[in-house]
Amino acid sequence: MTRHESSFSVAGAPRRVTRRVSLALMALVLSSAACASTTSTTSTASSGTVAPAVRVMSPSAPSPDPRVGLGAGWFNAAEAIWNLGIVSKTPPSEKFLNLSTPGDRRLVNSDLAFLGNYVIQGNYSGYQVWDISNVTRPTLRTAFVCPGSQSDVSVYKNLMFVSAEAVSGRVDCGMEGVQDTVSNARARGIRIFDISDIAHPKSVVTVQTCRGSHTNTLVTDPRDDANIYIYVSGSSTVRSPNELAGCSGGTNMSQDPNTALFRLEVIKVPLAHPEQSAIVSSPRVFNDLSAATRHGETAADSAQTAAMIAAATAAGQIPRGPRPGAGLGPTQCHDITAYPAIGLAGGACGGYGILLDIRDPAHPRRISAVADTNFAAWHSVTFNNDGSKILFSDEWGGGSQPRCRATDSMKWGADAIYTLVDGKMTFQSYFKMPAPQTSFENCVAHNGSLIPIPGRDIMVQSWYQGGIDVFEFTDPAHPREIAYFDRGPMDATKFVDAGYWSAYWYNGYIVGSEIARGMDVFELKPSAFLSQNEIDAAKLVHADWMNIQGQPQFVWPASFSVPRAYLDQLVRNNGLARERSTAIARALDGAEQMSGPARGTALTQLAAQLDGDVQTAADGTRVQWMAAAVRKLADAQR
Repeated sequence: MTRHESSFSVAGAPRRVTRRVSLALMALVLSSAACASTTSTTSTASSGTVAPAVRVMSPSAPSPDPRVGLGAGWFNAAEAIWNLGIVSKTPPSEKFLNLSTPGDRRLVNSDLAFLGNYVIQGNYSGYQVWDISNVTRPTLRTAFVCPGSQSDVSVYKNLMFVSAEAVSGRVDCGMEGVQDTVSNARARGIRIFDISDIAHPKSVVTVQTCRGSHTNTLVTDPRDDANIYIYVSGSSTVRSPNELAGCSGGTNMSQDPNTALFRLEVIKVPLAHPEQSAIVSSPRVFNDLSAATRHGETAADSAQTAAMIAAATAAGQIPRGPRPGAGLGPTQCHDITAYPAIGLAGGACGGYGILLDIRDPAHPRRISAVADTNFAAWHSVTFNNDGSKILFSDEWGGGSQPRCRATDSMKWGADAIYTLVDGKMTFQSYFKMPAPQTSFENCVAHNGSLIPIPGRDIMVQSWYQGGIDVFEFTDPAHPREIAYFDRGPMDATKFVDAGYWSAYWYNGYIVGSEIARGMDVFELKPSAFLSQNEIDAAKLVHADWMNIQGQPQFVWPASFSVPRAYLDQLVRNNGLARERSTAIARALDGAEQMSGPARGTALTQLAAQLDGDVQTAADGTRVQWMAAAVRKLADAQR
């Protein structure tokens, strides 16, 4: 087992679940045509009181879509929810909340990392740590003020890594900013903290980079337990060589071969001596990529974007000066997702989606790249669990613009789904959250993660003020929405920045980082699209720590919910004859009532019978997966 995989453990012993759920699902499939159009939706009045939901397992989404026309508000906006349950809502802590200024750009909640029972929530002015031991009532462990924008966070055991990009950020985390054009007090790069005592972090070192760090990716090496690596994505201006030696911003590599453009920064972190962390390579993975063709903006949208950038720059949230590399090929990535278990990483880089070989993590190597004229700002990347698909998101408008209006293309500001075979990416389809949003709601594809449903590719994703969306792309050519949550805009009369920066699955729950409203936690509810067995199987996968941009590989332990999840899928998809599905469900029920050697014998016999079903089943592959899960259960009885 690799060190990356060892961060996962089973959430307790195999647990008993309610039997005959698969049989109930069979009845549901047979009667689904008779289901009423009512589905699990909830609206919240302006008081913020959540009304009870009526849940009917309809195979169709609510119509008309209740997300359209939701009432505005900060902490009392109207809400719509489908196939999800709200577990808790936690507003920002006092240090990160300005009640006099809704949408304060200094206090934007950003990305999430997870460590044990803690959620670490980045913020443009530092970070907050929430204890979710009681997920229904999260409590604040610490609120650490350290301005730097955008404070994306990653964790590994007792170490935390925080991105710093703003020219006003200080090494000492002071609030006074940096006024000098050249200063040793400025922090632009990766801040490293010792969080052995998470309530009292200690600064270890700040690894300075020429362009700062917009985002960061923590990469483990399955062959090396002594070191980890941080891939730095910095999209800001290049600092003066008088402030950091060796920095230059030439746009022509033949004239400036050492330019800080057109490269990544790789930081090596010796775990025994993190204070010695340093840049060990600057791979030029963009060589030979020319400027990609992208779609333009409408005149009205272009003018609005320019005005918002000017306002943000004046507030110190975006470094002053033009962004480097205009009209050139990629000069940097926005986000990189590393998947060490398969030796690959995906990068959303300028006008391209790129695939990297990271088997030598200190020296990533580009092996392929794709471009798409429907993409404006390649933003983030997600692999499916077996590495046969890769999904890129497009942050058209930069995340602070309304890009989910009824007039906006469903191919712009969306996800692009590719199959991945032998390093070659082949386009299959687009997916975009389908509910039209208002012109006062920033909305576009943003950060999300896989949900560990065995046998299916299901993802939760944030869409800023478009809410969070759960969708399936098992069939990459036909993705479909299966659950959602949305609020109305912050203000019904003007634009105010808000919405979900991130929405990630962690140890049985969906955790959302809301830019202006804090942190929300959700749970999946059984529906016509997702059975209780599938949800129970997903909850078996437990992480001791997690960074979504360092994607883990999910492995399911021995549990009756896993073969039952596969069986539910076979029933739902008509992948196995009904009489066999019924017999298998009864055999699993009977085996669960046994114990010891008798259970093992019954399960071994069932696995052998399933081997015989593979050839005659419409979905033989899924039957094979079920047989393997049954054998794993049988082996666990020894």
